[in-house]
Amino acid sequence: MTAAPPARRPRGLWSDAAARLVQNRGAAAGGLVFLLIVAVAAAAPRLAPDNPIGLNVSESLEPPGAHHWLGTDQFGRDILSRIIYGARVSVAMGFVAVAISVAGGSILGLLSGYYGGNVDMAIMRVVDVMLAFPGILLALVIIAVLGPNLGSAMVAVGISGMPVFIRVVRGSALAVRELQYVEAARVAGCGDVRIIFRHVLPNVLAPVIVLVTLGIPGAIISGAALSFLGLGIRPPTPDWGAMLSEGRSFMSTAWWLSTFPGLAIVTIVLAINLFGDGLRDALDPRLKL
Repeated sequence: MTAAPPARRPRGLWSDAAARLVQNRGAAAGGLVFLLIVAVAAAAPRLAPDNPIGLNVSESLEPPGAHHWLGTDQFGRDILSRIIYGARVSVAMGFVAVAISVAGGSILGLLSGYYGGNVDMAIMRVVDVMLAFPGILLALVIIAVLGPNLGSAMVAVGISGMPVFIRVVRGSALAVRELQYVEAARVAGCGDVRIIFRHVLPNVLAPVIVLVTLGIPGAIISGAALSFLGLGIRPPTPDWGAMLSEGRSFMSTAWWLSTFPGLAIVTIVLAINLFGDGLRDALDPRLKL
């Protein structure tokens, strides 16, 4: 008599999501491109062919060629080297700004959803005020208070991104706090802090993770926009947004000054968006393999 095949163990949420994510070619490609950009940013001193801030007026506005693959700017600085070093600023902007959004937004969202009542009303009224301003305008107001520099830009973009995280985490916390295991934890004598961070927070992580992957490209674009306006990192440090701004005056004579930094922004944003879309589908419990 032939033995029955062993029963297949059911996969958990995260292992099931990982399997679906790997099968998504767009998400896999986007994740690989983003990891490549991060690796390039980390190895910038080894990969950059020239000094990104070194002046060489005799080679100013050279078109792309064998010596300077992406050409030079009006000061003779190598565009490729500046783009490689500029990746550091953009990657840091994306991660730090979203980390600020996640930390502040998750804590406020958990407090709002768990306690409800006056706490919920107070937090949500602040969120309504923040949402009344366009994100870039709110960031400009914050920078006007803190002063124009890279750190202020990161804080400004991070704070302007908090309302989305607050609302998503609040909605999830409102549903989770009514579940039986949360009631059981209360009956067992667990304090509010333990219940919030031990029992509620783990069950709202899935939408937060998806928001992170979709928030990083938004933070990178916002950071580039602030640098484009002269409110980000200070010259001569390379930054893709600042490079776009510097190339505006040479669009008709030196197209490469703005084209290549623009392509770099498009590439990193598209890569993260592809990965984020795939991750969102992978974490959707309605989609099964």
